[in-house]
Amino acid sequence: MPLAMPPRLLIALAALGSAAILAGAFVFQALGYAPCDLCLLQRWPHLAAAVLGAVVLALRLPALLSLLGAAIMLVSAGLGLYHSGVERAIFAGPDSCTSNPIGTLSASDLLAQIQQTPMVRCDEIVWDLFGVTMPNFNALFSLAFAGLWLMAFVAARKAR
Repeated sequence: MPLAMPPRLLIALAALGSAAILAGAFVFQALGYAPCDLCLLQRWPHLAAAVLGAVVLALRLPALLSLLGAAIMLVSAGLGLYHSGVERAIFAGPDSCTSNPIGTLSASDLLAQIQQTPMVRCDEIVWDLFGVTMPNFNALFSLAFAGLWLMAFVAARKAR
């Protein structure tokens, strides 16, 4: 039988994990890896989960809110998977940070697109570790944190 962990510990681990992901993102940014629009979007669920965890723990709120934490992390995982697909040209990314086919553009339209294109593109892999990109890591860690939030909910229900 697996060792049962207290719900508050699981919530703390999930919230601290999200805080660590945010800290890591800021470290990469400080090292010169500027975030694209989708990278920035992926930070919001981690901020929400870290704040939710801190509030639940500080105010001793019911562990039922762990379901909200899990849902937030599933959104984060979805954003990470979407961004991964954009990087690998599986999905079309947002026009604000991806390239568009130039075959149908006039010279003036192409010049306008170049001038409006941000410096950081969502459809380019800027860093990877053994082929695993930052959005891939985000999706994997987000799924793990969602599992922690769900385990906290189950543990709280069993403790009743």
